[in-house]
Amino acid sequence: MNTLVTVDTPQGPGHWLMSPTVRTPRAVLLLGHGAGGGIDGIDLVACAELLPAHGITVARFDQPWHVAGKKVASRPAALDEAWLAGVRALREQVDLGEGVPLVLGGHSAGARVACRTATELGADQVLCLSFPLHPPGEPSKSRVDELLLPTVPVHVIQGARDPFGTPEEVRAAAGQSITVTEVDAAAHDLKVAARVRSAAEHRQLLADLVLEVLALG
Repeated sequence: MNTLVTVDTPQGPGHWLMSPTVRTPRAVLLLGHGAGGGIDGIDLVACAELLPAHGITVARFDQPWHVAGKKVASRPAALDEAWLAGVRALREQVDLGEGVPLVLGGHSAGARVACRTATELGADQVLCLSFPLHPPGEPSKSRVDELLLPTVPVHVIQGARDPFGTPEEVRAAAGQSITVTEVDAAAHDLKVAARVRSAAEHRQLLADLVLEVLALG
């Protein structure tokens, strides 16, 4: 059963949607959403629905700008500030388990936030779902520096047709310091057409990929 946890941040209230494991937790996965939507993206939902059965507690953070009903995301510094406050408040309000490995991650802009804050929050791993390496059509405006900020393992799961950076582009930019896993037929939203896979099959594929890259399968 999902549980909603409201936290105060400098940008206003944010919401965590908790999907706890009923087993002894093997890891805690905290996920942020992108600039174009909330916590109901197929990749975030796949993690929340399917990973708790494998001993992973999943919590998705709805940023204050989205909770407030705004259409435009906050600037990066404000996203980081809200995320930092939200994670700290969650740790104070919810028992996430003593010594349980912490994985920070998110979709697109949420992945950028996770990379920028991983060290400060003491993450053990970082999971980037559709890392936006560059704006579409502007490969010279690379954000690879953000991707390389964490000093812990970073894993990227990227759609084969992502206009914000294909898996090949991410590998070329980041080198061997991170792992990059390709999702065939997917674009930036990590969705695929029904003729490729059903929605349920695709959610299972995404969850399996996360388990594989985090070595928690």
